[in-house]
Amino acid sequence: MDGAEAVIDPKALWDLSYGMYLVTSVGNGRPNGQIANTVFQVSAQPPRVAVSISKANLTHGCIQESRVLAVHTLEEQVPQALIGLFGFKSGREVDKFASTPYTAGVNGCPVVAEGVLSVLEGRVVGSADGGTHTVFIVELTRAEILKSGTPLTYACYQAVRKGHSPRNAPTWRGEEKPAVAPEKFRCPVCGYEYDPAAGDPDGHIPPGTAFADLPPDWTCPVCGAAKQEFSPAA
Repeated sequence: MDGAEAVIDPKALWDLSYGMYLVTSVGNGRPNGQIANTVFQVSAQPPRVAVSISKANLTHGCIQESRVLAVHTLEEQVPQALIGLFGFKSGREVDKFASTPYTAGVNGCPVVAEGVLSVLEGRVVGSADGGTHTVFIVELTRAEILKSGTPLTYACYQAVRKGHSPRNAPTWRGEEKPAVAPEKFRCPVCGYEYDPAAGDPDGHIPPGTAFADLPPDWTCPVCGAAKQEFSPAA
């Protein structure tokens, strides 16, 4: 409507669907990577994908320098620790591949196998300025299925894995607190919510374990924050 004031409700964007991917590259002679949820195919011939990366992230600089990257499609059972390492820790402070097994891909990017269904490797042939993010257009040089399984979607990550976006993600939802039962506890770093009904299977904490009964050295399964940093989620 001409002349009408535009109405922007950020929650309308929450209906957009996303996957969950590990994007890796190389820069300054070392590998780095991050979790991303905005990857999509833009062309069949030649095969090209678009990848959105925050300008604030180290991986962005690596891609700009080397002009190559690898996209890993994560499976639903991907270890929570991998999401925490690549999604909530900075490569400026942590060598993410010091504890992550990988091989060198066809373009020199690190290729990870654990928790990954398929790998796409390619070179950057164009880009678009997306404001806080750059959308890289990548022509594929390799596409390989590593194993069969169900890809992890962002909806599953939120609803089942109780995960949240980091601040630099395009889908970050600000500081809004979800309406949850008071017996749940929330991590102030990554937004992970400990639900006693679900426990922490990856940490060998059985369902039905109250937060107060967690071991003193228990840490957030996503980002590694200490138990004492958690607060009631309600």
